[in-house]
Parts: sequence; C-alpha cells; structure tokens
Amino acid sequence: MRRSDIPNRRGTFEVKRNKRARRVVVSADGEGVVSHAGVGLLREMAEYTGLNEGVTAALADTYKGVPVHPPGRVFTDLAVAVADGADAISGIAVLGDREGLCGPVASMPTTWRVLDRVDAAHLDRVRDARAGARAKAWSAGAGPDLSGELCLDFDATITVAHSEKENAAATWKRTFGFHPLLCFLDRPDLAAGEALAGLLRPGNAGSNTAADHITVLDLALANLPEGARPRPGEAPGSWEGPRLLARSDSAGATHGFAEACVARGVGFSFGYPVDARVQDIVDSIPASCWHPAIQTDGEFRDGAWVAEATSLIDLSVWPEGSRLILRKERPHPGAQLTFTDVEGMRVTAVLTNTPATGHGMVPGQAAGLELRHRQHARVEDRIREAKATGLRNLPCRGFSDNAAWLEAVLTATDLVCWTRKICFEDVPELARCEIAAFRYRVLHVAARLTRGARQVRLRIDKTWRWATHIAEGFHRLRAAFA
Repeated sequence: MRRSDIPNRRGTFEVKRNKRARRVVVSADGEGVVSHAGVGLLREMAEYTGLNEGVTAALADTYKGVPVHPPGRVFTDLAVAVADGADAISGIAVLGDREGLCGPVASMPTTWRVLDRVDAAHLDRVRDARAGARAKAWSAGAGPDLSGELCLDFDATITVAHSEKENAAATWKRTFGFHPLLCFLDRPDLAAGEALAGLLRPGNAGSNTAADHITVLDLALANLPEGARPRPGEAPGSWEGPRLLARSDSAGATHGFAEACVARGVGFSFGYPVDARVQDIVDSIPASCWHPAIQTDGEFRDGAWVAEATSLIDLSVWPEGSRLILRKERPHPGAQLTFTDVEGMRVTAVLTNTPATGHGMVPGQAAGLELRHRQHARVEDRIREAKATGLRNLPCRGFSDNAAWLEAVLTATDLVCWTRKICFEDVPELARCEIAAFRYRVLHVAARLTRGARQVRLRIDKTWRWATHIAEGFHRLRAAFA
C-alpha cells in the first residue's frame, strides 16, 4: 500500500534542524578593556577613610628610608584582593594586571614583606588604624543606628592547615590547624556584620577560655568609634551612651567573661549549658508558665515555648541581675534526639543580665530575650562569608604573618560592609547579598578605560544589569566623603 493511500495519517516530514550557536572569533588583543572594575569602590573607600595613611604611619618605623610602595596602600590592596576572591598573597597580582585602573600595585614579594613587618607590637597599631577608618566611615553614613542596641557576636571557628605552620596544632574536631576567636558587630540592616576583632590562636586553644574572650572584647570595644562605646555615668555602677550586648553560645558562658562585660558596661546574653539541674527545672515548671516563642516578624513560633526560670536555680555566682530563660521545642522531623531532651522536647537555655523593666528592656520579655539570643546564629553566616573571603586558608608559615593576614581578612569584610551601606543602601539586591553575589554583580563588572579632555573615564558595560547602580555608587561614595 502506498503511503498516500493510508487515511488520516499524520507525520512530521518537515522538521526544523537545530542550529548551533553562532561562534565568535576569539583573540587576546583587546585594549582599554578591564574586568574587576568594581574593586575601585573598595580602593577608594580605603583611601577616603584614611586607612592607607593610618597603616602607613603604623609601619613607618620598620623602614630605613621612604618605601617605593607605601605599606598602607600595599596592605589595603591586599585586603581589596581578598575581598575580590584572593586566597593567597599572590592574588594581589589581579590588581597589578590592571595598572590603568589601579595604578602601580606592589608585587607579591613586596606584599609578603609588608605582612612580615606586622609583628605583635605593630599589629596593635594596624588595629588602631582600622578603628580610625571605622570612625570616618561611620561619620560618612556607614554606621548603624546608635539609638538601638548594638550586638557583638562572639564565636570561634576552625581553619585547617594543610602543611606545617607555626603554632598549628590538632583541633577538637580531629583536624589540624588554627582556632581563631572572632567578634562581629551584627548589622541586620545589611544582612551582614562588621568584623570588629579577631584573635588567632593555635588549633588546640580552648573553646571556653575566658581570657581569650575578654581579650577579644577589649579589642572589639577599642575598634568602635568613641561615641559608640559605653561610658561611666554619674551614679556609681551606671553607664551612659549606646547599649551594647555581647552574645555568645555556651562557650562564652564563663564567670570571668560575664564579669568583664559588666565591668565594661556591656550586657551579655550567653547560651547556658543544659545539665541535670536544668532538666529537673523543666519538669517542675507548670504548663501555665510556658508562653509561645516568637519569630522575627512578631508571629508566634509553632511548637516552641519559653519560660523564665530565674527563681528556680541558684545564679548567685553570676553577676547581679542575671536571668535564666528556658525554651522547649518539638524537634523537626528527622532530628536526632539527645540526652538533654525532656519528654521529646529540645531544651535550650539563655543566661542574660537584661533587666525586666527600665532601660534596656526587650518587648515580650522572656520570649523577646530568647528571640534576641537566637539571632546570635547569624554569626555562623558571618564566619561562612569570612571563610569565603580569605579566612578558609592562612597562607603563611609564620604565626605573626598569619595574624596579619587575618587582620587583612577583617579589613576586607569591613570595606565591603561600608561600601554596601554608602553606595547601595537603597538597592537591596546589592546591599544585602552575600559576598559571592556581590563579587559577581559589582566587583567583577567589566568596563572600558578611555582618555580624553585630560580625563580618564571608566565606562561600565551598559548592558550589565546593575551598571547604573554601580556608576551611581561611585558618585555616592565620593559625595559622602567630600
């Protein structure tokens, strides 16, 4: 039977063939084109805040003559390269390859020698330079609202060392490396945090070492502008100025650290270990005393309850006014229960000295205090982003060199945070994005350098989605420090 004799036959005799994407001719002879053009924002931020001059002055006595590359510029260029994604000192070459945009940039050996000059004494001077830069950045509009409570989040992390390095040691996670302790200023307006202080420690350093927490607290307070620090009031034991709160997990819940916070006018909110005493208290609290936990938006959190247990446990060894807040919650499906769970409920405890009434009170009291402490979990995001910004690897062999690298990582975090606030405050997709997205959207943007009328122009690719916002960001940054 012929094909034409088959009735109602359907077919696709004429099918369009898929065509390949059009190939373009590729060559490596472009001129006047630059990538990573957005790093200019960070370099200008370092210049306008006086960070370049501050670090140069801090390291000036380590040179016999006038250095070819000012050490402050070298240090901030390294911080900018770290913010741009570098994970080793050699990453500064990315800026050096763009001399038309960045000007003369120090080589990798010169950068290494600058880090080598930052010993313990000069590290404190570099920290002072960072504090001065923070004060200028905040006065230009990069600071938080000082009328609210400023939360200082403390936490430690493990940085693995894959080779022999000075003071690297076995960690409690059965790895080998370092155990730095960090403090971030929570900035919920930017979904980020400012890196106030960091203390590089050997891998076998303790998690709940009060002396280390006190050291980092002092470093963090010294790095805040003077107007953001508590100051003694007229009445004995009273404090004036912005309200500061130190938040930590149970590793920071030591008597020494709590007393140090009170002595410096800083409130505290610590995770409290759930031991047998706390478990017995949970059973003794009547059901009528448990109140629903709340979420950030003010709504009740389903399956979670909060109660105050201050009167049910002896807190006399803690600073006066300490309070214990308990929380019980049904574990999510699939969660593994622990021996501290009571009747299938996950129990956590919070120790704080925030008063129930008067200055510093939290709306909702027990539920509000518990929510405020639960937001300490944001520090995990800060550390995760810091590890994506140079903290994952300490590239030097010497301990002091790695401590200087850690300070460069903290500087990079601050430069990005200030740039987001000043340049992109009204652009949430740039102001509140994570560092990987910020690099992709802002720092790695392509542009063309042109010269004319005695000017050098940076022409950002107009087809880029955020080109207008980036160009406006440069104008806002310069206007803020004009």
